[in-house]
Amino acid sequence: MNSTELLRRLHEHRRWANHRLLDTAEQLNHEQLHQAYPIGQGSIWKTLTHLYAAEYVWLEALTGNESPLTPGDARGKLPGNQEGEGAMASLTELRARWRELDQRWVAYLAALEPESLSETVYKNNSVSGQRLPTQRSDILIHVCTHAQYTTAQLVNMLRQAGQTDLPDVMLISMAREGSAFRPDK
Repeated sequence: MNSTELLRRLHEHRRWANHRLLDTAEQLNHEQLHQAYPIGQGSIWKTLTHLYAAEYVWLEALTGNESPLTPGDARGKLPGNQEGEGAMASLTELRARWRELDQRWVAYLAALEPESLSETVYKNNSVSGQRLPTQRSDILIHVCTHAQYTTAQLVNMLRQAGQTDLPDVMLISMAREGSAFRPDK
């Protein structure tokens, strides 16, 4: 397995785990989904949308947008949107947007060439506005490690919300299923 194949596999796992988290979150009621926790982004809902937003803005940066905002981001205005317009309102909408984002990630990763991994990608810090350089391979790894960190927080919150059938989100479990993950199935 070469470096680009390894990165594709890690991102396949990230997508697979995300959809398992969404499947479990759909079993919760509104109160459980929005219950406050002193971890993650403060609730299951906010942590799920944070995970989506991180994957969105990093893909935007990887494809050349140095100042990416997630649609509906309250920190700024997007073309044609009022500030905050377009924020997600439901798990159904989040899942639909995530499927679209997954398709973009799959296309991006399929076209990824080994020689591009050492290229510098620029992204403006969303708070300070500072233009920061990062190697493309480090961003691709970061997206996956951030997802793992956030997934652990979500599983912990799901447990605290009373969920007893927690999602198995381990890469080895995906590997043992023996087939590639398809989010549309």
